[in-house]
Amino acid sequence: MSCHRLVAVERTARLCFHVNIYSYVDMFVKIANASILAHEYSDDTVVQLADLFRLIGDPTRLRIVFVCLDEATSVGDIASRLALSPSLVSHHLRLLKAARILRGERRGKQIFYSALDEHISCVISDMVAHVGEPHDIEGAN
Repeated sequence: MSCHRLVAVERTARLCFHVNIYSYVDMFVKIANASILAHEYSDDTVVQLADLFRLIGDPTRLRIVFVCLDEATSVGDIASRLALSPSLVSHHLRLLKAARILRGERRGKQIFYSALDEHISCVISDMVAHVGEPHDIEGAN
């Protein structure tokens, strides 16, 4: 085989190798994305998520969650900061605690409420960031 022919075969082989690698990577990414999008969640999971979003969809409860994100806060402090009655705050806190959004920690005679874990803080901060994004309707496909 001539030297030029050998070089041409080598280039073709390298090109085919790169094309094959990229096509495999592309295929893998498409399969991974399709499996994420097509992932089916159990009915129980969907109901729990819907309940969670319904609970934090109430403006009063969302304000209570905001107060409790940074530091553990007592019922009285939440009520005074949000200009709500302590009984109303206690009612909402009971629902948020039952939904595993907030947790209560007893300190003496008072219970201080804070976010249950980092997941709650992340969800809330992600949603705040999402709401703060510009409304680019044309780019939202």
